[in-house]
Amino acid sequence: MARVYLDYNATAPLRAEARAAMIAAMDVVGNPSSVHAEGRAAKALVERARAQVAEAVGCKPVEVVFTSGATEAASVLARPRPGHDVLVDETAHDALWAHNRMVDWVARPAGPGHTLAMGLANSETGVITEPPEKVDGQWPVGEARADWLLLDVTQAVARIPFSFGWSGADFAVLSGHKFGAPKGVGALIVRDGLDIDALSHGGGQEMGRRAGTENIIAIAAMGAAAEAAQAELADGAWDRVAKLRNILEEAIEARADQTIFVGKDKSRLPNTSCIIAPGWKGETQVMAMDLAGFAISAGSACSSGKVRESRVLRAMGFGPEEASSAIRVSLGTGTTEEEVLRFADIWTTAYAKRRTRAA
Repeated sequence: MARVYLDYNATAPLRAEARAAMIAAMDVVGNPSSVHAEGRAAKALVERARAQVAEAVGCKPVEVVFTSGATEAASVLARPRPGHDVLVDETAHDALWAHNRMVDWVARPAGPGHTLAMGLANSETGVITEPPEKVDGQWPVGEARADWLLLDVTQAVARIPFSFGWSGADFAVLSGHKFGAPKGVGALIVRDGLDIDALSHGGGQEMGRRAGTENIIAIAAMGAAAEAAQAELADGAWDRVAKLRNILEEAIEARADQTIFVGKDKSRLPNTSCIIAPGWKGETQVMAMDLAGFAISAGSACSSGKVRESRVLRAMGFGPEEASSAIRVSLGTGTTEEEVLRFADIWTTAYAKRRTRAA
């Protein structure tokens, strides 16, 4: 039977709109920094995409800085100023966690330059975490306070309603391939009027925030994908996906009531199911399902190939065995009910056989 792709949180298939935009952009010869007609044509593609991404993210076009992805965008956290600490939420993606730099926040709660970095929607569990309310113009972090907020909205964009403007955040990071753009293009959103050190230095592209000639082919595709994905969200496509996720979990629970569905009692992304089967290693489950024709994940794709328990699940209070026995099934708008029911049947059959052998 045809393989079934259930790993949309790792990457989504390339959208037809993005493919068409890429092909069209390949014929544009100019450098966006050139002032002649060919250069202006290339610049127009970049600016159209900037407006499309801004519309999808709910920000101003001038606030969009194109990057190679969310990981590069998050490197804005790696540019500390004197007295600047970064506190990263424990359940954040590794792209943020790598920049965790907390130096005795409680001892100097009002110190200038502190940044709170967190994910709006977790890639492994789908759990949505809303930013805290500001207190006296600052973001509360326990007993301390942060001056700026960076949100990772990589999994949230075009799957749940989001607006950078009303979020109150100072920065946001995202990757185009999560909503159907090609891999290798993303954006850093910087609140208008906020000064940052450049991500890279050189020619002064991207309003002086990221030097280097723009990848207009990928950028044009990202803009087209963002527009199509936002229209899909507005049409209710992800409401249907949420129903499929519920069907999947109900089918598994009916035959394997020992399983744990992480975050089932919390607000979650409509497409994500994190399933713990105690005693059955996540990577073993992934291999078994791969052989059966299903693409799933044992956690964040950026941590693939590393046999380790989930840092995110440990931070949520799960023990070592549970944290190492989890898989992530993430659906897309192209997923069908037949596919999720077939997965549930094959997965529960394999789980039952494993439990019988272990008994």
